Amino acid sequence: MPEIIQINGEKIARGEDKKLYISIARLPTHTNIDLPVRVIRSENPGPVLLLSGGLHGDEINGIEIVRRLLINNLATPEKGSIIAIPLMNVYGFIQNVRGVPDGKDINRSFPGSKTGSLANLLAYTIMNEIIPKIDYGIDYHTGGASKANYPQIRCVFNIEKNLELAKAFAPPVLLHSPLIDKSFRKAAEKKNKQILVYETGESLRFDEHGIQEAIHGTLRLMKHLGMKKEAPAPMQPTEIFGKSSWVRAAYAGLYRSKVQLGDRIKRRQLLGTITDPYGIERFQVKARVDGRVIGMNNNPVVHKGDAILHIATN
Repeated sequence: MPEIIQINGEKIARGEDKKLYISIARLPTHTNIDLPVRVIRSENPGPVLLLSGGLHGDEINGIEIVRRLLINNLATPEKGSIIAIPLMNVYGFIQNVRGVPDGKDINRSFPGSKTGSLANLLAYTIMNEIIPKIDYGIDYHTGGASKANYPQIRCVFNIEKNLELAKAFAPPVLLHSPLIDKSFRKAAEKKNKQILVYETGESLRFDEHGIQEAIHGTLRLMKHLGMKKEAPAPMQPTEIFGKSSWVRAAYAGLYRSKVQLGDRIKRRQLLGTITDPYGIERFQVKARVDGRVIGMNNNPVVHKGDAILHIATN
């Protein structure tokens, strides 16, 4: 652990707890968009762990997870340092949208550019001001566009350290998820920094179960890294899945689910029905594989081809 962590020109020594703001850009109103960062450092040497939420502005569960870790002093390390960024996409949060003014997804804009769009500029700032200072990270996310996720960690099984960290977190579900081009996770991996992605709940909705799972999992990971002495035990064993796929609507209409998030399903099981609005047609949706429901579209109005259920399998 370095004696000094320097972010945006500000120096944070061992034993310090400092809030700082990195200027990103200005809106047309000349209102500043700043990236709020809190650095909490122990006197004792140890790893540097990033806790980040709100990369997508409407994914408020991640913001709430980091906020609670901070407000309840749970993120305060006994060894090492925490860099906490509860809200990475301030613009999207204000507007209740996923992206930034030009509609771009920050999580498909890494490693970013100093002279690019706002999404690229924010990605560039994270990659140059934050990532070089950390050893590991957890990026908290939420399902988008009326889709809810069961609490899960997504990691890369063939990256040994990534899988080790994920197992230490001990979520209800652990899913192999390959690195995606231009994502935060892949850009960090190229810098030899291991980032876990935690998913829970639905955009613009608090998911209390998922929030608590994330807090407890984060404490377990901190204990594994030697940053804390104690952490809550998992409430259930972690179920590990090597792949996943979406069940898609074969017909347009009104979908009614017969299963819930977290349910285990069997091949040929009835998952739900799709009806027309007029009481004439009714179609069954059946499982094609054994697995577990880790994602669900909560919008009952579906078009042909719409994703309705996310199933984890092996």
